[in-house]
Amino acid sequence: MRALIADDEALARAKLRRLLAAAADVDIVGEASTGREAVALIKRHDPDVVFLDIRMPGLDGFGVIDAISPGEAPYIVFVTATEEHALRAFDVGAVDYLLKPYTPSRFERVLARARDRVASRVDVVVPALAAASPTAYLQRLLVFTNGRAVFLPTVAIDRVEADRNYVSIMSGANTYRLRATIGALQARLDPAQFLRVSRSTLVRLDAVADMHEWSHGNYRVLMRDGTEVTWSRRYRAAAERDFGVQG
Repeated sequence: MRALIADDEALARAKLRRLLAAAADVDIVGEASTGREAVALIKRHDPDVVFLDIRMPGLDGFGVIDAISPGEAPYIVFVTATEEHALRAFDVGAVDYLLKPYTPSRFERVLARARDRVASRVDVVVPALAAASPTAYLQRLLVFTNGRAVFLPTVAIDRVEADRNYVSIMSGANTYRLRATIGALQARLDPAQFLRVSRSTLVRLDAVADMHEWSHGNYRVLMRDGTEVTWSRRYRAAAERDFGVQG
C-alpha cells in the first residue's frame, strides 16, 4: 500500500513515518508540509492513502481534496488535533479521522481500515461526486467519547439535541457530542428516517413510541427510551407541507 504523509508539523510527520515504517506492507512515497505540496505529490506519486492534516498553511486538508480530480483521489485519513471537522470529513468520504494525540493501537485500527478499503477498492466520495449525488445520506457518524473515536451508525441514533455550536446525539444509554449545527446534520440524514420536531430537536422515526396532541397545535412525542419531546406546531406544519405527514 502506497502512503503519503501531509502535515505541517515535523514531529507529527515523524510519528506517522515511524508508525507506517513498522508496517511491512506500506511504502511511504512522500511527505508534504503544506497543502499545495500535498496536491503536487498526490498527482506525482498516485498514493493509495494519504494521512492528511486539516490545518495546514496556504491550503487546508479540504482544499487539498478539492484540488484533486475524482480520478486521482486517494483514500484519505484525516489527522488533526480537533474534532470540529468530523462531520465534514464524512462528506468528503474520509476513511477515518485520527484525533491527536493518538495511540499506536488506535493508529493500527485506522491503518487496518485503510488496508480494507484499498483491498476492496471502494470508491471515494469526493466533493464533485457528492454534489452529483444529493441523496447520498450519511450511514454513520464519527463521534468522540472519553478520548475515543466511535463510528456510530445513524440507525442507532434515537434523537439529536442542539447545543450551541454542537449537537448532542443520544443513542441508547450513550450521549455523544459533535461539533455541527443541527441544521447541517439534518441535511446529511435521510428525511425518510429522521424528522425535525422543533428548532432544537431531531428524532429518528423508528425510535418514536407514540405521539399525541398536547396544546395549541403542538404534539408530545414519546420516545422508546421514555423521553418526551415536543413536536412544535411550526415544524409539524412544515412536515405536512414537505413530506405529507398528517397530524
